[in-house]
Amino acid sequence: MPFPFRSSLSFCRSLFHSCFLPHYQVPYRVISSVHTKTRATPFLLSMAPPSILRDNEDGSESGLGESHGDMNWEGLGFSLTPTDYMHVMKCSEGEKFSQGSIVRYGNIEISPAAGILNYGQGIFEGLKAYRTEDGRILLFRPEENALRMKIGAERLCMPSPSVEQFVDAVKKTVLANKRWIPPTGKGTLYLRPLLMGTGAALGVAPSPEYTFLIYCSPVGNYHADGALNLKVEDKFYRSIAGNGGTGGIKSVTNYAPVYTSTTEAKANGFSDVLFLDSATGKNIEEATACNVFVVKENVIFTPAIDGTILPGITRKTIIDIAKDLGYKVVEGSISVEEMMNADEVFCTGTAVVVTSVASVTYKDIRAEYKTGAKTLSEKLRGILVGIQTGRVEDKKSWTVQVE
Repeated sequence: MPFPFRSSLSFCRSLFHSCFLPHYQVPYRVISSVHTKTRATPFLLSMAPPSILRDNEDGSESGLGESHGDMNWEGLGFSLTPTDYMHVMKCSEGEKFSQGSIVRYGNIEISPAAGILNYGQGIFEGLKAYRTEDGRILLFRPEENALRMKIGAERLCMPSPSVEQFVDAVKKTVLANKRWIPPTGKGTLYLRPLLMGTGAALGVAPSPEYTFLIYCSPVGNYHADGALNLKVEDKFYRSIAGNGGTGGIKSVTNYAPVYTSTTEAKANGFSDVLFLDSATGKNIEEATACNVFVVKENVIFTPAIDGTILPGITRKTIIDIAKDLGYKVVEGSISVEEMMNADEVFCTGTAVVVTSVASVTYKDIRAEYKTGAKTLSEKLRGILVGIQTGRVEDKKSWTVQVE
């Protein structure tokens, strides 16, 4: 999908187009903390090459056993549960990307002058691994995450892994942490790819070195309480995400500015905040971390992708599913008033999947919407989750099996 900033960033592509992977030596069967340094940045990791992932107390191969970890899957929420391993790759100007490494999950050590810390030069992705009823492990459209990261990396003048390297790294991370994938219907394994400037530099300029890593955590529902109660934010805008900004990419700088709004909203009993466009202050854009859909008389409306909101992969998928079912989908501007008069509202995203909105409050007006089993959002959610978990035929080859 074209982005308005792509043509203006061609100069960035030649700045940092290749990467290197530092070489580590770890004795066989010894998995311990090893201090390593690159040319620009200290980086502390506990290394474990894939061939020696054998450190479980029972002697089984870590990540490959069927033990699901010491977890209460029934009470799984959406929070960080540290797993066994993560994938790490480092890169620098003038070198090429090599195969990354599976390493012990743990803290990393970077320079206080790193670009990510001083200037926010970083971008992330989010995707899930699903366990099917017959024991297979599936990813959902991981190449879309890879492409979105590449577009975002160009916007921030960063190199990025190729689509193939990205997907391969995701698969290896999943296999190394296989025992942490929840049983079918109990949750998913959430994967967080992260690309950041970790090289030391003083001055507003691209970092001399970058780190790409993937860590993961088993998760349950993002909103455990079910249907959402949203508050329209009319005091703050995601100004950094305005026209010409970074709203169309998953820059780390897009998220901290919403904390004031979400903290206040949740303190007053709301699930999340719905932001308006900064140009007019009249049209809805997106919630904190998910896209928004509005249904009126069986027609589905959603804000257009114009560089100010994230091009959600779940959003894109739901549009395709809805069209295949015969529904009309309109992408364009949606005013607050139009949303308040809708029949149904729902949100989409990797974390929230497809979640109904029970109410939206704007100033002193509260609108309530249809929720429950007979809603369009539940119908779309059922099809999507069915495809992701292998219960519904994947006619579009959206899923990728990890083996």
